Amino acid sequence: MTTTLRPAEPLQQHPDGSRSRRFQVCVNGRPVGGLRLGTSPSLGDSVARIHDLRIAEPDRRRGRGTVAALAAEEVARGWGCRQIETLVPASADVALRLFGALGYTLRNRRMEKRLGTTPPELPAGSRARPMTAAEFDAWQARESERYAGVWRERGLTEAAARAKARDDHARLLPRGAATDGMVFSVLEHEGRPVGTLWVALQDAEAFVYDVETEAAHRGQGHGRTLMLLAERQAIEAGLRVLGLNVFAGNAPAERLYESLGYETVTRSLAKPLL
Repeated sequence: MTTTLRPAEPLQQHPDGSRSRRFQVCVNGRPVGGLRLGTSPSLGDSVARIHDLRIAEPDRRRGRGTVAALAAEEVARGWGCRQIETLVPASADVALRLFGALGYTLRNRRMEKRLGTTPPELPAGSRARPMTAAEFDAWQARESERYAGVWRERGLTEAAARAKARDDHARLLPRGAATDGMVFSVLEHEGRPVGTLWVALQDAEAFVYDVETEAAHRGQGHGRTLMLLAERQAIEAGLRVLGLNVFAGNAPAERLYESLGYETVTRSLAKPLL
């Protein structure tokens, strides 16, 4: 039997510059499922993304999903994409195995923690204060370089990585440190700056965009203190969920978050298209 993709709609062009198209998954012309293939709104036209791959129950466990994903890769190559990604819920073990078998690797995962109502206390000797304007400018320049480097390591070209860093910061911080809902803090211990924190306090949850301990002060528990500070800020803002993103390979951060009670919500997987 032959498994193919059949377009279910014209190619869609979206306001954010991305495009997408829905397909039926067919076996000898008989529809057995569907998927949506698009380009990444955050990484640009060179990166495709598989959404909503599903196969009807009677046709599962027969390799239909695997062939459909491979066919989507061929469509993505025809679009000129050099990489393809997908987002897998933490509970979707079947999807994780399917994409793993096709050569997709973990790029990052989103984690969340349900918060209580009592803000945690910071350790003795530690206090937080807002970043000064000069500190913010220095932090933003340093963070932009670091963020672009993370994406270069994950397959983006130099130009694309720098564009992503520039565009993400422009989108998230249209007014810089004065952007509504964005909180930038410096952690001090015994009067010395030891780390920085960027937390978004918006909508129904808080999100940690950046947490960094100064190199000379690592391994002393300040990363945990910064995360307790993030919880404190979220709870004081009336928010009960704190989320974050952790890139694959950052084992110390993963161990820290897990020890604090964060749980994986989704995994982002990616594969180069050769």
